[in-house]
Amino acid sequence: MKRDAKDPRNHKDGNETMNSVLPDRVGVLGGGRMGAGIAHAFLIAGADVIVVERDEDAATIALGRVTEGLRASVTRRATDESLNSLTGRMSVSDDYSAFSSCGLVVEAVPEEYALKSAALTAVEKHLTPTAWLATNTSSLSVARLSGSLARPANFCGLHFFNPVPSSLLVEVVLGPSTSPDLAAAARSWIQALGKTAVLVNDAPGFASSRLGIALALEAMRMVEDGVASAADIDSAMVLGYKHQTGPLMTTDVVGLDVRLGIAEYLESTLGARFAPPQILRDKVARGELGRKSGQGFFGHG
Repeated sequence: MKRDAKDPRNHKDGNETMNSVLPDRVGVLGGGRMGAGIAHAFLIAGADVIVVERDEDAATIALGRVTEGLRASVTRRATDESLNSLTGRMSVSDDYSAFSSCGLVVEAVPEEYALKSAALTAVEKHLTPTAWLATNTSSLSVARLSGSLARPANFCGLHFFNPVPSSLLVEVVLGPSTSPDLAAAARSWIQALGKTAVLVNDAPGFASSRLGIALALEAMRMVEDGVASAADIDSAMVLGYKHQTGPLMTTDVVGLDVRLGIAEYLESTLGARFAPPQILRDKVARGELGRKSGQGFFGHG
């Protein structure tokens, strides 16, 4: 199945560039919140985008999710393009072979090693030898994920932040086999997206997740110990340290389940200082996942 928002334009080679920076066609595996945001960002920057999902129903939902995000960008005049023009460069599919003309594919499936590893291996089989492949993991080892790939030199991490369209940072994670050409290309892509790239070598939690989760876990322990309310802890960081949002509101935006998974992984690799506090485990068990469920450390009605 393949469904286009509008008929896509005729393409030449997936590695030919529209603006000498971005690949002509970019693929995104997974059309959830992060995948849709990544697709949105590349569309706004001028690339053609194909989103592949697990089945036809999920692909249809992904198409609607990206379209709604683009509509919001058009409404607030974040782009000079019309909605029809933007959606005319987007298509969705449930077939990995749709990636065969892409110069870059970004994997954005849930943060589970086995799932990501299997997905990346399956995608690579449909790519040309010169195409680039990236994972949007926020903490998993890029080196380990590359272990089953035939072309690990063509693979890196591109850690986007939520919400992708408005965030200013992308962490480019370099595995031990990542080629210098890919590192340089990734910098240029991020610049073309209007964002800033930071390059980090592969390590548990990279730079941003490791620091962000450390602050968030301590804030959770302070709530658990009755030191202060979630609102006052966040206000201290926003007003006292000039953070744009506090660590607990950021946790609600990221998702408590996501942060629990990261904390558990970092605990297993870096030690007990990253052990998730009981308050986080309890909230996830109750389905209080943050903004996406309507309740986390704060209410989101």
